[in-house]
Amino acid sequence: MTVTVLLFASYADSLGARSMHFDMPQGATVADVLGRIRALPGADHLPSEPLMAVNERYARGTRVLEAGDEVAIIPPVAGG
Repeated sequence: MTVTVLLFASYADSLGARSMHFDMPQGATVADVLGRIRALPGADHLPSEPLMAVNERYARGTRVLEAGDEVAIIPPVAGG
């Protein structure tokens, strides 16, 4: 199954893309996708437990993915 990973701000800069597509096995989780991302050059800038969302809803690493899901890795946001 194919999932799309969306990257924002410094994460997109570090990994050199705003989105990526991964073929994942059935039953793959958010943590499995994060593991694939961590294997890429530039991923050392990600925190140990980044904030993640699936289809625009916050998700934990244990969430099982389905074909076509969008997984977003969200950087910390500061404002005033």
